[in-house]
This record gives sequence, structure tokens and C-alpha cells, in this order.
Amino acid sequence: MAIQGSRAENSAGYTFDDLAVVMGTYNEEEAIGTVLDDIATVTDGRAEVVCVDGSSDRTPEIAREHGATVIEQEPQGYGVAVREAVLTPDRPVVVTTDCDDTYPMERLPDFLAEINDGADVVSGDRLYYGAEQMPAMNKLGNELFALLASVLMGKRVHDTTTGMRAYRREVLQKIVWTENTGLSAELLMRPLMRGYDVRERPIEYDERKGETKLDPFSGGAAIAKSIVRVALEERFR
Repeated sequence: MAIQGSRAENSAGYTFDDLAVVMGTYNEEEAIGTVLDDIATVTDGRAEVVCVDGSSDRTPEIAREHGATVIEQEPQGYGVAVREAVLTPDRPVVVTTDCDDTYPMERLPDFLAEINDGADVVSGDRLYYGAEQMPAMNKLGNELFALLASVLMGKRVHDTTTGMRAYRREVLQKIVWTENTGLSAELLMRPLMRGYDVRERPIEYDERKGETKLDPFSGGAAIAKSIVRVALEERFR
């Protein structure tokens, strides 16, 4: 899927020196070290890493030990932390990920290559390969979220709530982000409905380390509500 939008190209091509990897972190001491080690290995330590953290465990301490910039924040929900994370770096390419070791950091070069090819947003589709490690209820919910968003937008998407995406920083700065639990869907939908070049690419999805923080029922309802709200706002913008 590629929707063309207008923006200036970087003729030289971005490198890992132009990349920031950001995440919201909350009590992920079991996984955060592994995730940061993987980022450092793949990018040869050249990517900036930003963690917006509200933890009560050793997560921020471990992140700092691995060279990440840690912004401490009172816990206010997923979207508040991730919104702060994506708007903090000044590098031109920003990649979001989760800190639970579910996402393949080895795909960072591929995502950067897509940005250099002209993409404004590159979104990792966890469901393409089956997402066997994802709980069945979560998988069904994500499929339904994608179907709902596709119907409302009139554009087919396959995974609206993935945590791994690459963005041109200028896109993140131009759009006002409003959602909390549903921010991941908003981060895909608003650029797509505004005509930016948005591409979904299959990624592997691994079993998470640590306990999930999202209640599947209240969280799912909040995400569905966000999808409807964002789609309607963009339709009548």
C-alpha cells in the first residue's frame, strides 16, 4: 500500500546517524536491556534511543546503563508516553517500538531503506505471518480494528495497532496527535488519510517478555472508539 504525498527528498539518503528509536516504557526490566542491545547491534550504536518512562522497577536505570536518553514521566497511559517519545528527537527519521522484545530490531535497516525510497511512514504488519505468539483474543481484536479502520477510511490496512513504525520527523511534527490508548492507530490513520506515502510491510512478532499492561476489554473498546473518532475527524477536516 502506498499513498503518495508531497515532500522534499533527502538526495543523499538517511543513515543510522539520522535515526532515533523511541518507546514508552513501563516496568519492563525483564526485556528492556535485550531490546536496547539489539538496537545497538543492528545500528552499530549510531541510532539515538529515547525512552519515556513511568516505571517503578529498574527499567529506567537499565535504559540509562545502555546509553538511552530517559525522560521520566508520571504514568498517564500509552499514548501520552509515546507522543512524548516521538516528538522528542531532532533526528529526521523516528522509529517507534515496544520495550517487551516482541519486535524485530533487525528490520531497522529495511525500514530506513523504505524511508530513503520515499515513504513517509513505514508500518510493521504483525499479522501477515500469522502472529502465532500473539494471544488469540488480541489477534482477533487487531484483525477487527484493521477491518473497522479500513471500512471507515476507504483504504485497506492490515494492522492498525502495531508498535513498530518508521516516520519522517516532519510528518510527526505537522500533525496534532490526540489519542491515548488508541494512539498507535491514530499514528497510522491520520497520515494515510492526509495523502502521505504510507507503506505496510510484514514483520515477525515474538512472544513478549513480562506481563501485558493493557486490559483486552476496556483497552479494546478505547482503541475502537479512537479509530472511529480519528476517521470521522479526518473525513470532515
